[in-house]
Amino acid sequence: MANAPQIPGWTHIYSGKVRDLYVPNEDFHEATGLVIDDNTELRAGSVMVVASDRISAFDKIISTPIPDKGKILTQLSLWWFEQLADLVPNHVLSTDVPAEVAGRAMICKSLNMFPVECIARGYLTGSGLATYRESGEIAGVQLPEGLVDGSRLEQPIFTPTGKAEVGEHDELITRDELYTEVGRPVGERLEELTLKIYSAAEEIARERGIILADTKLEFGTDSYRGEITLGDEVLTPDSSRFWDAAEYEPGKSQPSFDKQFVRDWLRSEESGWDGKTWNGSEEPPALPAEIVEKTRARYVEAFERLTGRTFEA
Repeated sequence: MANAPQIPGWTHIYSGKVRDLYVPNEDFHEATGLVIDDNTELRAGSVMVVASDRISAFDKIISTPIPDKGKILTQLSLWWFEQLADLVPNHVLSTDVPAEVAGRAMICKSLNMFPVECIARGYLTGSGLATYRESGEIAGVQLPEGLVDGSRLEQPIFTPTGKAEVGEHDELITRDELYTEVGRPVGERLEELTLKIYSAAEEIARERGIILADTKLEFGTDSYRGEITLGDEVLTPDSSRFWDAAEYEPGKSQPSFDKQFVRDWLRSEESGWDGKTWNGSEEPPALPAEIVEKTRARYVEAFERLTGRTFEA
C-alpha cells in the first residue's frame, strides 16, 4: 500500500483499503490558522477523512491506482449527504481542507462506530445470490423460490455483516447476532435507517436511469450528542451496486458502474490471477492501462449521471 501523504497540521493515524484518517496535531493552528476547541465547528476529536485513488477487489488492495477515484468518491458522498440530510444526521463538519488533499477529503465528527456494516438489498445478486442459492435466505431473511441473478425483491431487505480486518472477508450476520453486538433498540434503529436511506436513494437514482441494486452503510454515535449518525462514505460505486436501467435484464450479471472491469480482468487468463479470490495467498497483479481508463470512465459516468454535474478533476 502506498504511504499516506504527510499533511502539515495533521497526523496520520490509520489507512484502510481506500481511505486514510488524520487527526489535528500540535502544529494545527500554525499550519492552518484555525483553532479547534469545543466551541467551534471544528471540534476537538474531529478527524480528516482522505479518499485515496487506491482500488481493491476480492478484498485485496491492488498496486495500480485509478486516477481521480478518491475525488469522485468524496464529491459523490458529499452530494448524497445533502440529499439525505432530512433523513439522518451525517458526520461532515467541513470541506475546508488542506491543498494537498483538496477535493478528496472531509473534516468529520469522530464517531464511535458500530461494529457492523448495514446492507440494504433491493435486488438479488453477488454474495447475496450465492447465499440464497444455498439456503433460500440471506442473513435469516427467507426469500421466495425461483429468484434469479438480478431479480428485484418484493421489498428491500436488511442484511448486516460483521466488520472484517483489511484483507479479510465480511460475513453476514443475523438480526439476533446484530442485537448481541449493539443491543436490540439500536439494531432496530439501524435497520430502519438503512432501509429508509436505501428507499430514498433508489428513487433518486431511478429518476436518473440508474438502478441501485444494493448498498452498504456505516453508522456511529456522535460523542457530543449521542445520536446515531451516518458516517464513512455513502452511496458510491465502492459501497453500492449501480446498474444502467436501460440495460437491466434479470437472469444474468448486470453491467455495473463500479470496478467490474477490474474484477473481470482479474478473473481472466490474461491476468495470470484467474480463480483467486479474497482468501487466495497471492497478491493481485498490476492493472493494464486500458482497464484503468475504462474503470475511471465508469466512475465518472456514475458521478455525472447521478448528480447532473460535470466532474472536474
